[in-house]
Amino acid sequence: MSQESQYPTTAPDADAAQRRLVQVLFVGVFMAALDAAIVGPVLPALRAAFGVDNRTAGLLSTVFSLSSMCSTALMAYFSDRHGRRPVYLASVALFAMGSLCIAAAPSFDLLLVSRAIQGIGGGGIAPVASAVIGDVFTAERRGRILGLIGATHGMAFVLGPPLATVLTSTLGWRWMFLVNIPVALVVLLMGARSLPGRRSDAAPGPIDTAGIALTMLFLLCLVTGISRLPDSATGLLLWPWFLAASGVLLAALVAIEKRQAQALIPMDLFHNRQLALVYVLTLGVGFSMGGIVFLTTVATLAYGISVENAGLALLPLVLCSMVGSMAAGRLLNRLGARNMVIFGFALLALGYLQSAVPQTGFSAFMGASILVGIGVGVVVSGALRSIAIDEAPPALRGAAQGLINIFNAVGTLLAVTCISAIADFEGGGLTGFGHAYLAMGLSMLVMLVLAFGLSRKFSESE
Repeated sequence: MSQESQYPTTAPDADAAQRRLVQVLFVGVFMAALDAAIVGPVLPALRAAFGVDNRTAGLLSTVFSLSSMCSTALMAYFSDRHGRRPVYLASVALFAMGSLCIAAAPSFDLLLVSRAIQGIGGGGIAPVASAVIGDVFTAERRGRILGLIGATHGMAFVLGPPLATVLTSTLGWRWMFLVNIPVALVVLLMGARSLPGRRSDAAPGPIDTAGIALTMLFLLCLVTGISRLPDSATGLLLWPWFLAASGVLLAALVAIEKRQAQALIPMDLFHNRQLALVYVLTLGVGFSMGGIVFLTTVATLAYGISVENAGLALLPLVLCSMVGSMAAGRLLNRLGARNMVIFGFALLALGYLQSAVPQTGFSAFMGASILVGIGVGVVVSGALRSIAIDEAPPALRGAAQGLINIFNAVGTLLAVTCISAIADFEGGGLTGFGHAYLAMGLSMLVMLVLAFGLSRKFSESE
């Protein structure tokens, strides 16, 4: 059954059906993004409730990131095999189940398990939503919708912290996760009616169990190796072994996936030069997002801003990111995806290079953060996802979108690790962070040069 046949044939009814579909996709993605934004403000309450230290509490983010990253490839794979609707709904249901288990968790160990369940569900929501957009909407409408989806992260980081603060101080931290339940139920009910089903009636082939196992082990070793890098004692001893193991597992994964009829990670996607370049640039997008994390530290070290108010210094950045993403989505068809990517990385290079010179004053710092915010908003707005939709075969759109999420997550983790390692190597002071952000700016210049390698056909209006 084709996806087009699931929608009414008359224009008004078709428009209404597509609006409902956009609402389902937006709310699902926003729910997952909001949960990532509220964990930081909730951590003090969690530490007090379970009596754990900061390092142990930080496992909540690590477990969520790792389970989400592993789930992304798996959910995208099953959406290509069995259709978008059941996989998207299953992802939302798992996310809701994890949220409920977190709210009811009697111990920190069960809290970690519940967070992993939530991550498994959350990992499938964004890539499957992007694949649905590619399947259902025309190129003319796709850019605006992808821009709206891309802006969810900015919206989440604006609304998440104050919402978490209010709920935690009034009703308790458990309600911060319980609110996901009614939202997820609405998405499930609306999605069951509006989401497209399978693309065809052809029976899928055998499940790529070897590819699934190797991918999970590879990501586990890679994430563990990267996250251990800055540790002065155990990290210096362990990280080479984890990274070496990830290299061996990656080689084995490539060798096995080349022989699979329906691979979890289709190697044909990397044979396409434009898609391969998109994934490298997506790694740079993740790197640019990870760089935001320590800008608050620069603000406290250079300008005497209190730790309690440091987050407010990034409010213009977050707002500009949200506005930039929506504006870039609207301009995508007019200016072309290639030009938007080039423009975004140019802004990021300027912003991060300016951040490397905090001696220029707080006004210059705010200007740099605004450039970074707009740049991040532009590069996450959907331009790279749009190119991936155009270049990937329809049967592999889910896998192509899933790889974007994975490369993005790895880039973010690398940025956090590299900046902290450079800063700590030079004593953890302002000089160290200045050199770290100089490296960030230079990396964005490299991405800018690479962006010129995107095909000029993506510079044309669609």
